[in-house]
Amino acid sequence: MKSQPAPAHIPVMLEIVMRLLACRPGGIYVDGTVGGGGYSEAILQDIGSQGRLIGLDWDEDAIARVKTRLEDHQDRLTLRKASFAGLPAILRELGIRLVDGIVLDLGVSSYQLEDASRGFSFVKDGPLDMRMSETAVHTAAELINTLSEKELVQVIHALGEERWARRIVRAIIARRRVRPFSRTGELADLVASVVPRTPDSRRIHPATRTFQALRIAVNQELEALRLFLGSVLDVLHPGGRLCIVAFHSLEDRIVKEHFKNWSRGCRCPSNAVVCRCGGKPMVRLLTKKALRAGQEEIAVNPRARSARLRAIEKHGEVEDEQ
Repeated sequence: MKSQPAPAHIPVMLEIVMRLLACRPGGIYVDGTVGGGGYSEAILQDIGSQGRLIGLDWDEDAIARVKTRLEDHQDRLTLRKASFAGLPAILRELGIRLVDGIVLDLGVSSYQLEDASRGFSFVKDGPLDMRMSETAVHTAAELINTLSEKELVQVIHALGEERWARRIVRAIIARRRVRPFSRTGELADLVASVVPRTPDSRRIHPATRTFQALRIAVNQELEALRLFLGSVLDVLHPGGRLCIVAFHSLEDRIVKEHFKNWSRGCRCPSNAVVCRCGGKPMVRLLTKKALRAGQEEIAVNPRARSARLRAIEKHGEVEDEQ
């Protein structure tokens, strides 16, 4: 995959994210989805000359872009082509036990959407790919052309929350019997032809949810998020902070449930007779509910419209040693 020129990627709710992350000079931080490098650059500015940033992305194009953009910070920046789900292993490899803060942006970057060859866009025709990394097992075309009708309905309904999933899948099955899908334009046009028009159709393309579902399935995004959340508190310093920006309800629901559970005084099953977890919250909620971008930001960056930001702080006294 070769990097393609594209409009600058604007980090969503940058000012609020940085305020919640509250970077301290000399700290060690992780940008788990470096994308265009917006959060990474802001973090490097805040942590000073003694700080360190670990940047991850499973898209090699993103790593190459950020390496060039932040070449003046090479002595404080370590980049790895990897999913944030593998953060604990990467930190062990680097000899780092705990970090002071982590930020994740779970959306698709502007670069990926603008590059038609990546297959993420339903408005730019290209190969029906949608892989964040070439290591992904299947492309979107393979899923569309090989999954059973029942499996496709499950993917598009569950991962895209698409009410017209059955109608869309019936049309897909009929079309692929004649000719397999290979282009994004073919799929986008077919979905648009069978989904009923609504007042939102002018603002939201009819294929939005179908493309979202396929992208999530291709890259196993929800599984990666669950893996990350299953171990992230083990690599955060007491007092360390985690900020996550999600762009659809499935991701946000997973984040919300984990944060809520960690913040409870007792996390034992409801039928437990005696508390066995110690009864102490593991984190403090920094956002009681998801924060949303303001209208001014949305006007400049429409991508921010669907963003939801949540943040926590790990309980305990802050350690001085890294």
